[in-house]
Amino acid sequence: MSDNPKIQQEPERQDDLHLVHRSQTGDTAAYEELVRRYHSRIYGLVYSMAGSREDAEDLTQEIFVKAWKALGHFREQAGFYTWIYRIALNCTINFRKRRNRRQTVTLDEFDPDIKTAESYREFSSKGSVLRKMSLGEFQEKMNAALLKLSEKHRAVVVMHDVQGMAHAEIARVMRCSEGTVRSRLFYAHKRLQDELAEFVK
Repeated sequence: MSDNPKIQQEPERQDDLHLVHRSQTGDTAAYEELVRRYHSRIYGLVYSMAGSREDAEDLTQEIFVKAWKALGHFREQAGFYTWIYRIALNCTINFRKRRNRRQTVTLDEFDPDIKTAESYREFSSKGSVLRKMSLGEFQEKMNAALLKLSEKHRAVVVMHDVQGMAHAEIARVMRCSEGTVRSRLFYAHKRLQDELAEFVK
């Protein structure tokens, strides 16, 4: 999946580093540029895990504020987007722990990335019932199934299938091995297949 256009390439990371250095000196314009670059991706991750637009908007703002305050602890070994993703993931998992894990998804926003998600392509090719669904109907079924996964399993599905991140990058975000990422992804796909079985007949 290294050729996925959603995945950042090295020159962009170096540019990120320049903006981070400026931000660390108090340059708010530089940080605003980082926010502009990554806001939609962070929001997409948070929304897919939190389930509602209102919660996702609040959490995304909280994440970027927290990152701004923590810039002094940024280590260059990890790219900025790996670092900000880790903050976003931890904030969202903590939020979910404070809430009912079976919270009803409020589909007040449609995620356009679902059209290119690996899960959508995989499931839509398997059965006539699912192929006849609209994207909105599919997302409703998929979100309901995703909420039955643990936070870590849901996160790997969103980062890999929807946002196109490579196993190695997800491993850096989650601070685990690539093998663990693959294992979580395999398990998550199996659970999703079981949950959506009745729609792929």
